[in-house]
Formats: sequence, C-alpha cells, structure tokens
Amino acid sequence: MTLLEVAGVSKVFPGVRALDDVSFTLRPGEVHALVGENGAGKSTLIKVLTGVYQPDGGEVRFGGEPVRFATPLDAQRSGISTIYQEVNLVPLMSVAQNLFLGREPRNRFGMVDRSRMEREARAVLANYAVTADVRRPLGTLPLGAQQMVALARAVMVDAQVVIMDEPTSSLEPREVETLFGVIRDLHARGIGIVYVSHRMDELYRICDAVTILRDGHVVHTGRLADLERIRLVSLMLGRQMAGFTAFAGEHDTDDRAGSVLKVSGLTSRNRLRGIDFEVRPGEVVGLGGLLGAGRSETIKAIAGAYPIDGGEIEVDGRPLRRPTTVKAVRAGIAVQPEDRKAEGIVPGLSVRDNIALAVLPRMSRLGLVSDARIDRVVDTYMKRLRIKASGPDQRVGDLSGGNQQKVLLARLLATGPKVLLLDEPTRGIDVGAKAEVQSLIDELAAEGLGVVLVSSDAEELVEGSDRVVVLRDGAVVGVLSGDRVTTEELLATIAAAAPEEDA
Repeated sequence: MTLLEVAGVSKVFPGVRALDDVSFTLRPGEVHALVGENGAGKSTLIKVLTGVYQPDGGEVRFGGEPVRFATPLDAQRSGISTIYQEVNLVPLMSVAQNLFLGREPRNRFGMVDRSRMEREARAVLANYAVTADVRRPLGTLPLGAQQMVALARAVMVDAQVVIMDEPTSSLEPREVETLFGVIRDLHARGIGIVYVSHRMDELYRICDAVTILRDGHVVHTGRLADLERIRLVSLMLGRQMAGFTAFAGEHDTDDRAGSVLKVSGLTSRNRLRGIDFEVRPGEVVGLGGLLGAGRSETIKAIAGAYPIDGGEIEVDGRPLRRPTTVKAVRAGIAVQPEDRKAEGIVPGLSVRDNIALAVLPRMSRLGLVSDARIDRVVDTYMKRLRIKASGPDQRVGDLSGGNQQKVLLARLLATGPKVLLLDEPTRGIDVGAKAEVQSLIDELAAEGLGVVLVSSDAEELVEGSDRVVVLRDGAVVGVLSGDRVTTEELLATIAAAAPEEDA
C-alpha cells in the first residue's frame, strides 16, 4: 500500500531543471530518508509535495488519488505537515498560541478558551520533554525547544505524512533522543515520515528506506539497510568507489614549519565539537565532509562570523581572542563566503567599487579617499587575476560567474591577508573559469599564503589540497596527508561508521 507517491515529476526554473522525472514512494509507517548534496533537488521536491511549487510534469498522488495542492495550507489540511530546519512559527506569540494557531479551543461564547488551551499545551509538550511555561513567548525558548514545539504542532494536525527537514540541526543530544522516540511512535501509528538529514548515523539508526537525489535526478531508491555507507556517499557525490578501507587515525601533528593559522578545540553549541587543525605558510588545507558536516561553520567561526563557545584561534602565533569579523580582518584573515551573490559581491556596484570596499579605510586620510591610490590597487588586481571586464567601471552583476569570483578574491587580496578561507570558490562557474580559479589558489599558496579550502567536489578538494581535514557532524574524524590524499580515502573517511557502531 502506498501513502504518498511522486510519479515522474519535473520542475523547471529559468535555466535550471531542478527536478527531472523524479519518482518517490512513501508507505504507511515508513521512515524514508531523502538525501543529496546541495542543489540535488531535495528542497524543490519538498516544495512540490507541500504546494509551494506546482510540478511542470508528472503528478503527486496522496492516498492513491492525484492531488495538486494550491498552497502549503491545503497540503496541511489534507494531512501533510512539514517541519523545517528554520522554525517557522511566530516568536512573539506564546508557546500555547503557536501550538494551537488556527485551531484554538473555544468556549460556549465563541471566545478562545485560554486556560484550556494552556492546559492542553502543557499536556502535549510533556510528551516532547518541553517543560517551559507555555505562556512565555516562543522566541524566548532555546532553539531546540522551539523545534520541539514545531514538531508537536505538526503531529497534532492529524497528519498522515510528516516531512522533517534537518530536524536535529539545533537539538541537544537529549532532545534528539526525544525526537527519535516521537518518530518511533509515529511509525507505530502508521504515519509516514520523509526524513531529510546529512547525518548518516541518524539515517541508519531510524530510517527504513532511502531515496538519493543528484542534480535533480533519482540515482537510487531502496531499503537503507541494504546500502553500505560508502556506496551511499559515492552515489550522493557521483563518484564510484570500491575496494578500500576507511581511515580515521591520529591527526597529523607535523609542525616542521610554524603555523600561520592554528585552531584548537573550536566548539560551538550543536554545530562544532572540538575542531583542531593548523595551516602552514604556503599550504592549502582542505576541509572535507558532506553538507552539514560543519565545514562552513568552521570557516565562519574562524572569521568571527559564527559564535563559538570555546577553543583557541592563533594567527601567525598570536591569539585571536573573542573573534569578530573586524578583529579577524585586522589579524590577517580573509574569507570568501559560500554564496558570493548574497554575502560577497555587490552586483549593482562596479568592479572598482567592489574591489575597493575592503580597503577604503586604508586609502583615506582625514576622511578623504585617494582615488589615485584606489585606481592603482584596482588596476593591479584586475591584471593579476586576469579579470575580464570592459573596464573597472563595469557592473559586477554583468560579469560571468568566474569573473565575479575573481573580483571577490581581488577584494580579499587587497587587504594583505596571511590566511585565505575559501568556501566553495568554484561553485557555479564554468569549467574554464574553474581551472583559472584553481590555478590562482595554487599561485597564492606558492607566494606564502595559508589557504583553507572547502569544496563539495571530492576530486577538486583532493587535487587542490596538501592535506585534508575530514569533518562529520561538527567533529574531525580524520586527517589525510601524503599519499592518503586521494578521493578513495576521502570518501571512505566520510562514510566511516561512528566509533560506538564499530565496536
């Protein structure tokens, strides 16, 4: 018997086929993992299932009947509830009001029965280990507790299908166990669950089946227990690997040269757990792992853009205490974010203005900016990085993706950094531009810069790195160096079972 079925669904956006003939089946009481790297099509598929998007081809069947939800509310009323990674409730309203939003109990006069609502809210949330005062504004609760409220609300609406998008990303271990208890209860009641997560230990613990998406296509579907971890990782990344063993040995502690960057015990609640590594002058250190492993969070924490609870960061032997973005820049750290359009370039400004943004304070005296000095810097980096533009006054938004990336790198280099933190520097650019950026990274390292490189492309990471620090679930699980820096070793280390599962 099928509860929810996707049959040959396609979804096209301008220039992108986000879903291409995707089929997916969920049975009653089944916990079905939906996995894939960034851009694989998971979010698009969820939005088709819940009425955010309408499919351009194929159909969705619910309870054996074709359905076409006009809005997410239609999907919810029909029995499909979604819990998103970001809590999508109303933070200024009380916990009880959020729990019963749109379904408030009424008294005989038609007014909201507040005391009954709060009493029932306390009873419901007790099953989710939430003991907070239900009269408090939801936004005053820890994020994990807010997530549990969102889960309780999703289950309360007589759902037959619950879609969970990275539900444990903000939960403490105790809360994760509570969530798994709820999932087991839903399973026993015949409710189908679509479970999206990059944490393989979780998937193999609670999921019955798996569907793997890559570039909008289904590349595998079947029982999860029949799929080895290394095969799962290979299918997600598009690399066919076999016949090798995982490496999770001691971390590399070779310190023949002084470190330009040293990270010790870097910890952030729920995201990073004791990250240790170092980068020497002229060295490219890759951060490997699946999406959600903690790579971008590590980059941002070092750059002062992500809160940390503990650990130490040293730049050129000097401690960076209580890092902020300003302190990090002054210490010699430059970071290129994963999303260059949202967090990097300013598309409406010229090439000149984009490059000059980071160095304006150094180019001014008594509040006056020297145009001549800026022009010299811009000209230097446009030539050095071979930026193809009609001139320094051309809008950055009109350049190709590769040249936009070069403009961003030019801005970073203009600050005179000691360490470059590069998060997906070749994402979204063509093959030729990718080769140019990779060559440029090699040149910068050869000049003595320390480089930390994040890439979801296993081959790119291996080919471009001297060493690779492999992360999983916010912790270092292996360091590859020397002849171990291979795609096979990288995928094997990513896929290796947790220590307690190996016992």
